[in-house]
Amino acid sequence: MTTGVIVFAHGSRIESANEAVRTVAAELARRAGNPDVMAAFLELGQPSLEGAAGLLAARGAGHIVILPYFLTLGLHMERDLPRMVAEIERAHPALEVTVAPPLDGHPALVEILAARLAESAAPTSSRLRRRAD
Repeated sequence: MTTGVIVFAHGSRIESANEAVRTVAAELARRAGNPDVMAAFLELGQPSLEGAAGLLAARGAGHIVILPYFLTLGLHMERDLPRMVAEIERAHPALEVTVAPPLDGHPALVEILAARLAESAAPTSSRLRRRAD
């Protein structure tokens, strides 16, 4: 049984934002050595979660792991995602579906925020020149 992976994001009217999620999924596929990793979207992007699950099932996946690209356990995670997973399980009864938790609470998030703070808080010579003017 192969495992497919779906990086599940909200989706955006700005296609470059959707493409950024696809890039993350492609990098995850490369790092994991799993060609069956794809991005899917709640709305405003393609494929949908159900569509991605169908594609992975058609490729022979017997297990799908959904990795929410959401920070917190909000309305979409609590209401929409369980409904969508139930639809996937009805459409593909032999498919085992596992949903990972959202990103909130992962220790790497604090590391990322600390790095962004360090990048943004460190004065640069151009900032100093602008302030001096």
